[in-house]
Amino acid sequence: MAPSVTSTVTVTEPVSVPKNLKTPSTSAPTRNCSRPIPSLPADLGLLDQIPAPRALRALRARQRRRHHLPRPPQPHHHHQHTHHPLAGTEVRGVQLSSLSPAGKDQLARLVAERKVVAFRDQDFKDLPIQSALDYGGYFGRHHIHPASGAPAGYPEVHLVHRGEGDESSKQFYASRTSSVAWHSDVSYEEQPPGTTFLYIFDKPETGGDTLFANTVEAYNRLSPLFQERLHGLQATHSGFEQAAASLARGGIVRREPVANVHPIVRTHPATGEKSLYVNPQFTREIVGMKKEESDAILNFLYSHIAWGADFHVRVKWEQGTVVVWDNRVTQHSALVDWENKQRRHLARITPQAERPYETPFQG
Repeated sequence: MAPSVTSTVTVTEPVSVPKNLKTPSTSAPTRNCSRPIPSLPADLGLLDQIPAPRALRALRARQRRRHHLPRPPQPHHHHQHTHHPLAGTEVRGVQLSSLSPAGKDQLARLVAERKVVAFRDQDFKDLPIQSALDYGGYFGRHHIHPASGAPAGYPEVHLVHRGEGDESSKQFYASRTSSVAWHSDVSYEEQPPGTTFLYIFDKPETGGDTLFANTVEAYNRLSPLFQERLHGLQATHSGFEQAAASLARGGIVRREPVANVHPIVRTHPATGEKSLYVNPQFTREIVGMKKEESDAILNFLYSHIAWGADFHVRVKWEQGTVVVWDNRVTQHSALVDWENKQRRHLARITPQAERPYETPFQG
């Protein structure tokens, strides 16, 4: 696993340290912990409030006519900016904490379509922790990170923190050339996250952005012949290295680490889109292949996603920003590129989704 300079807070609390980090557990109890994302036309309200690219607007208009649905009234004082034709939308004028259950369904659909959405001027950081968790819990059972810091009494909140005056990046860059570490969050879990929330408390004056890659478009860019070859292949994702790294730096490990096998091409349950579901942080090998064969395919896919700037989007943080993305169809990386030693502090709420699955190749 490539090292990352994105640090987390370590809190003092009773933890269970694994006795053995060498023998992977390839399964965990399966629970239906994800909330299904509704398909159109049930979720036209919020989607119509937020202008979409031309193709999506045309699709919704056709579905509205087909089902004889009136167009909802347009809200006032609303601003939206599409960062990229293929992914990424910025929204102002919609308060996430005020959404009804139907609005939350629409939010999940919007994020599935746009991959990552930055909501500005939000009140998430002012909510009581339990209220924020209640909100996120609508989208699925909360994931508890096995090796990250959390507020006391709330292990479901994943903290991302670099304190004021922190100089650890100097040590990192003494042996590395970049802080970029593409990944999909905790993909080693049997049921990895889907709709995911990250909100800001403190930020440096400049820098500290987050990169996102659209892994649906990454799949679409491949030749049909190569796409077809990837279908049916499965890869092992491991959390063992992350647990060992946490112990090595004096951090915590809350439970035995796990490894799970997932399809390389994953299908989104709501949109039906196919995406590449491998990442250099947690994916280890392709099942049934020799090491050299597996490495050749995986390294190509890692490079393909990392170099695809024409399907990347870069989120610049502002106070009050909540970024919502779908971990099924994106990868992301934090950037450590500020040198003024200012504090960067965020919190992530990470509802789990369904177990990854694939559908047959369609050329």
